Amino acid sequence: MTKVVYVGLDVHKETITIATANEGREPAREFKTILSDDARALKVVRLLTPKGGKAVVCYEAGPTGYGLYRRFREADIDCRVVAPSLVPIKAGHRVKTDRRDAVRLAHFLRSGDLTDVYVPDEADEALRDLERARDDAKRAERTARHQLGKFLLRHAQHFSETRNWTVRHMEWIRRLKFEHMAHQRVLKDYLKTVEDATERVDYLTDDIKELVESSALAPLIKALQAFRGIALVSSTTIACEAGDLRRFATAGQFMSYVGLVPSESSSGERRRQGSITRAGNSHLRRILVEAAWHYRHLPAMSKELRRRNKPVSDGVRQIAWKAQKRLHRRMYHLIHNGKNKKTAVIAVARELAGFIWAVAQEPELLAP
Repeated sequence: MTKVVYVGLDVHKETITIATANEGREPAREFKTILSDDARALKVVRLLTPKGGKAVVCYEAGPTGYGLYRRFREADIDCRVVAPSLVPIKAGHRVKTDRRDAVRLAHFLRSGDLTDVYVPDEADEALRDLERARDDAKRAERTARHQLGKFLLRHAQHFSETRNWTVRHMEWIRRLKFEHMAHQRVLKDYLKTVEDATERVDYLTDDIKELVESSALAPLIKALQAFRGIALVSSTTIACEAGDLRRFATAGQFMSYVGLVPSESSSGERRRQGSITRAGNSHLRRILVEAAWHYRHLPAMSKELRRRNKPVSDGVRQIAWKAQKRLHRRMYHLIHNGKNKKTAVIAVARELAGFIWAVAQEPELLAP
């Protein structure tokens, strides 16, 4: 039989703590701590590999990324990146150190109690970083607008002609004059911050439009835009954050992955469900909830939605139209029966995730 050594790595910016567990009941033990260097870690794991056997390595997903994982895979070593929140912790343990973390990883890797995370390829990860940068820019823009809006509110400057942050609103802000020069300088600074933040959002959006076309995810991104409430940026976020949707055997698994299923605490005859689990990818969950709000309107095909539906297959169009009818009916039914609007939207977002999973199973999207 092939001998296997299980290696747990507690990876940090400066150091990597290594622990091992052999087959059988022998406790996992710390091996050594080395400087954080991929080549050095690879050399140590090769030294730990039994002659004629193999090593299985794992470390927790974190800010150090997937570079170490890819280095091990290139060297034909079985490496896994695991979800930190799903690593078992023994009740009563109140001491946490790098050594103990590495030993725990090696122990639970051997027992099979760790949950792997999906690791995208480098091109998909690069596009994901781009859409996350755009999301960061949007948050910065929202903060800048909030600061400017509150400054104007404190000085009784109200705009009621149209919605805020339109072209007319921005022109109105530029024409404002204050009695004190200090206030005028504050307005100038806040206004420039808003304009710079908006410009950053715009050019990152243009970058996404340009680079999506050459991405391997382009067919899925294009197909997802057939749904109401999901345009280019939203579809790119869903495709990049979810990755290969074929790894979910059922729509329910995908719904659970995005944390939109109810939590549950049941025992014996009693069954009690609570709020959603909020597990998994928060970026993806937020986009689905934002898209779900669009289904409060009656099913319709706007000019823009017809344009987005034109390049996709009949199968995708049918799923998207079925989603419009089903999700609007679902939201109307929930609200009509007394459900809070936000609760209804969460329920609709959960079902929208199921329709998105169904689109990813369409034959023209199954090619690798």
